[in-house]
Amino acid sequence: MSNSLNSLRMFGPILVFVALVTGASMVWFWSKFTSDWQAHQDNAFDAGVVLYYALQNGTSSPEGVTLTSLPKVDQIHATQGSFRQIDGAPSGARITIVPISPDAANQVTGAPVLMAILSPDLTYSLADLPHRDGQTAAETMGAVTQKLATFCSDPMVVVRMGDRDWKRVDGNPVWGCAAAPADLRILVTLIAVISVSTLLTIALNLSATFITFAEKLRNRRRVGGPARYDPEGPQELQSIIGAVNSYLEIEREQLAGRAAVLSGVSHDLGTPAARLRLRAAFIQERELRQKFEADIDSMTAIIESVLTYTHAEMGAERPRNLSLTALVEAIAVNYQDVGRPVTTRPMEDVIVQGGQSIFMSRQGYGVVSHDRDIVVYGRPVSLERAITNLVENALKYGRSATLSVIADAQTATVCVEDEGSDSTATEIEELLSPYQRGENTTTIDGHGLGLTIVATIAKQHGGTLTFEDSSTGVSARLLIQRNERLA
Repeated sequence: MSNSLNSLRMFGPILVFVALVTGASMVWFWSKFTSDWQAHQDNAFDAGVVLYYALQNGTSSPEGVTLTSLPKVDQIHATQGSFRQIDGAPSGARITIVPISPDAANQVTGAPVLMAILSPDLTYSLADLPHRDGQTAAETMGAVTQKLATFCSDPMVVVRMGDRDWKRVDGNPVWGCAAAPADLRILVTLIAVISVSTLLTIALNLSATFITFAEKLRNRRRVGGPARYDPEGPQELQSIIGAVNSYLEIEREQLAGRAAVLSGVSHDLGTPAARLRLRAAFIQERELRQKFEADIDSMTAIIESVLTYTHAEMGAERPRNLSLTALVEAIAVNYQDVGRPVTTRPMEDVIVQGGQSIFMSRQGYGVVSHDRDIVVYGRPVSLERAITNLVENALKYGRSATLSVIADAQTATVCVEDEGSDSTATEIEELLSPYQRGENTTTIDGHGLGLTIVATIAKQHGGTLTFEDSSTGVSARLLIQRNERLA
């Protein structure tokens, strides 16, 4: 597509114009071929009517039709019904006998007509010949010659009226194959279908470029998402992509700036915090000293949590393939090593439904073993931080945490179920916003960013963070896409 046409403002009207011209051309050609074919059949019908009166009255035969008497030997063959023995008859001819009764008003003086049509390749059906009250014999013969014009066969026709001699009718210049007009209606229909399909494909492809980019933009925060998008499609879409790239670049610079500022603040606060901690150590009163140290720890933890959230938003870690089951087991073992009540639940066998078989009417089923390794494409440090935050949240609000993994072909879900939590799934979901904390914040540590970080990491992996009420407490479900690689 040239630059002049690579714009919807130019290409749209051209596409509409081409569609109109194509449609009009197809209609014109179809009408022309139909009209030519109808004229050919009408001419054959008229020739049959004139032929009848030529046989009856001895008048001139119709234009293009020649009447000649059969030789004496062929007269005998025709009278005996041995039409294939007539000189010039097609080899292996198929014979159609057409009797035509005289007009009802002329039964006394009129004579019946007997036609024998010898075709090299077909037998003509007489059941669909028109028949109406008052139809004349001439019209019947016209209908027969019209049927001869309908098919390309070049038959040999012999005819006899009453007891007169048999005559050979050479009417191929009127109803033969060479006389038939070109009938390209099937070709016109095929061209119309191809043209419509082409125009529809072009229109859908234009729409698909916008839909594809919208889908990429919607999933840009997922694992493997591009830093910028290549301009493609019409000029309007390229302009949109350019504007989006500029926005994303500014957004990344702002996030990097915030991360740099927070990192600098965290680093700079380290020295005064160390001095404050050292000076607090000289405070004689134990209770006052502990309060000072707690405030210092809270201050530095807040900075570190904000810095962690910003890094999670930036998604700076490179994704790779990793074993999710091994990661979950390692996290549980780390907690168990320090005496924390964290356990894992073995994976269950997954029953998958198979396709239908030609040998069975019902669909089959298969079992995927529980001891398989769940491999996902993601950021290992980010996923470890997300799962750890969920475990910490479960331990804060409950007495223990149980980890399990559920997976299918597209997704994997890490479930963290607490025990003894007084909160509900609805109450926990309200804590997903930054700096939102539960009602028991006075008894637990935290700064309100843990679940927000988990939700951000889930979105980066094409998934979600949800909560469900369980029989023992609340179950957090971190769902991620297993093999999603965005270009």
